[in-house]
Amino acid sequence: MAGAIAPHLAGLVVLDLSSVGPAARASRILADYGAEVIKIAPTSAKGSVQITPPFYSYAAGRGIKRLRIDLKSPRGKEVFLKLAARADVVIESFRPGVVARMGIGYEDVLELNERIIYCSTSGYGQEGPRSKWAGHDLNYLAVGGYLHCSGRRADGGPALPGATVADSAAGGMHAVIAILAALFRRQQTGRGDYLDVAVADGVLQLMSLHVDRYLATGEEPEPRGDILTGRYACYDVYAAKDGKWLSVAAIEPVFFANLCRALDCEKWIEKQTDDASQEEIREAFRRAFLRKDRDAWVAQLGPGDACVAPVATIPELVDDAGFVARAAFTNAEHSKRGRFRQVGPVLAGPKREVPAHRVADATTSESADVLSRAGFARSEIDDLTASGAVE
Repeated sequence: MAGAIAPHLAGLVVLDLSSVGPAARASRILADYGAEVIKIAPTSAKGSVQITPPFYSYAAGRGIKRLRIDLKSPRGKEVFLKLAARADVVIESFRPGVVARMGIGYEDVLELNERIIYCSTSGYGQEGPRSKWAGHDLNYLAVGGYLHCSGRRADGGPALPGATVADSAAGGMHAVIAILAALFRRQQTGRGDYLDVAVADGVLQLMSLHVDRYLATGEEPEPRGDILTGRYACYDVYAAKDGKWLSVAAIEPVFFANLCRALDCEKWIEKQTDDASQEEIREAFRRAFLRKDRDAWVAQLGPGDACVAPVATIPELVDDAGFVARAAFTNAEHSKRGRFRQVGPVLAGPKREVPAHRVADATTSESADVLSRAGFARSEIDDLTASGAVE
């Protein structure tokens, strides 16, 4: 069980109807905190309905069980509803209205389980003019203002983000926060809740500093419009002698002063937020950073209270001493792909040093174990399997 990783949510039963995206990220986090997550996947005959993610993604199913059900068959739907009757949480990511038409929506489950917390994740929410739109991470970052306030490409367009910020933070973590809040409320009321998690809403929350500034003052946020989007030289990235990059975030005057002294740029200490001086400061910083290789600067400035850190590549960070010291990585083993490393349960709370886990093939199903724990008799499980309702 996932409870072997962390006891925080041990005993919590989660049914996850998703395959990829924010909902899958949410169940990944819940599993790392000890919840018993059961991934409800389509049977092989219906397999084209969902995307099959790469074997390594979402921690390769660490601590998650898989059950294949034909949800379009009457018997398959009955199986799901019986499981939902004893579950604590259902997570789904179909288009708005789909689960209700399938007969497995919130109202259907509520009739059997008033304690259920039913979390629907979607791009734009269950209601509203965009509720039926298809979309992905980039679209949600676009409507929520994130792209507009980001850096610019050579042609003037917004730069593509280097991570799926909307799926992970605005969607997955958003869903987990809502689920945990609903669980707390259920302790007081005895009743569950329906959660309409819109990824675009989550992006709006991530952008609230910029949005609230505009609403309160009328100042329109733009790229390089304030300190956090590159208005000042103290918050930017600079190339080193070897072509590698450094991030500089010396916001506080004391850190900026430390940086200026280390770069032999003391003349600019009193000009940190002087708009007329910014290009001169940037040019002075550019020239200074080109005197040494990136790691030489990191060794000097990292511990020197100057708010400087390396811009790490993925091959660099997987062996980074800081992450290694914090047991950020663990191991997995696939029957065909062999042994490989992966990001471990790095969010605060779960035990980080976990045993290597065996990765189940995407075609497998743990129907016998899952269904027997849910109260199905062995003969009933055999009959459901023979009918094709489950695999």
